[in-house]
Amino acid sequence: MKSYKITLLPGDGIGPEITNVTRNILYLISKKFDFELKFKEMPFGGSAIESDSIPLPHKTLQECKNSDAVLLAAIGDPKYDNLPREKRPETGLLKLRSSLDLFANIRPVKIIPSLSKSSSLKEEFVNEVDLVVVRELTSGIYFGEPKGRIKTESGERAFNTMTYTSQEIKRIAEIAFKLAAQRKQKVCSVDKANVLDVSQLWREETILISNNFKEIELTHQYVDNAAMQLVRDPSQFDVILTSNLFGDILSDIAAMLTGSIGMLPSASLTKDGPGVFEPVHGSAPDIAGKDIANPIAMLLSAAMMLKIAFNEHDAGNYLENTINEILNEGYRTSDLMSNGTSKQVGCCKIGELLAEKIK
Repeated sequence: MKSYKITLLPGDGIGPEITNVTRNILYLISKKFDFELKFKEMPFGGSAIESDSIPLPHKTLQECKNSDAVLLAAIGDPKYDNLPREKRPETGLLKLRSSLDLFANIRPVKIIPSLSKSSSLKEEFVNEVDLVVVRELTSGIYFGEPKGRIKTESGERAFNTMTYTSQEIKRIAEIAFKLAAQRKQKVCSVDKANVLDVSQLWREETILISNNFKEIELTHQYVDNAAMQLVRDPSQFDVILTSNLFGDILSDIAAMLTGSIGMLPSASLTKDGPGVFEPVHGSAPDIAGKDIANPIAMLLSAAMMLKIAFNEHDAGNYLENTINEILNEGYRTSDLMSNGTSKQVGCCKIGELLAEKIK
């Protein structure tokens, strides 16, 4: 029997709740499709600060490196905001990405027909949405040097550096073009080349890579226009290729097209080694422990893990289809409620409904 090792990082806030649901469903899926999943839960983020005084303990990082895949829920809590930057949960996440060289973040955004009325946009604008944001994840302004805060005669000065090398741009562009070749053969590269030198290099290198993919249509948009276009006409996009900072912003805008950020999965990948699969939403500490969190984004992240990390495509597709079934039957967590929907349920109930169908 095939066996896969998964490092679980429940993290903070609603993280443990959606992790419990997802682990239980994955166990049932593995039994149904005749493979074994071995889980190892490790501290990360705020929970690691409480247990180990740092957001990414060495033991957690080693466990991640030794696994076949990492399944991460969410990290962060306002109570850690006053800690030094290097001690905050978000710093642990950046270190995890850089340590595993997770340079490619893949965020699919596809409208589920039964949820089209849940979007904040008019239904006719979102019905055809099926796009993927390909975000560079280990370079750019979040990692660039120099950075810091210094005292000057006129007061304090803070600075960060947005930096990319040709190689860093080329490798993420190749991911986007290869993905587009399996889809609608369109890549929109998003930058700010009219004012940023780093974006000018981004555009030049992307064009060079496009020469190796003659069948793919390449277009360019400035990030401010792309943000507007995602709201104005989101169905025009297929694969959006962009840098770390711009991708962070645009992927959250795209998430709301579906009606809730609680619906969208993601995969952070490297060329060699385990990927990290995680929902795009935050830890939502204000609703933690109330059984109202939406676990679907993490469940869909698990489906991506099954297909991408383990090549268990039938199992991943089955999980996605089962989620669609309960949504088609009208079951909704509170973030998805809309007029005419009467079956409001909590986090645990979503897991129970899925389990009943899988067994």
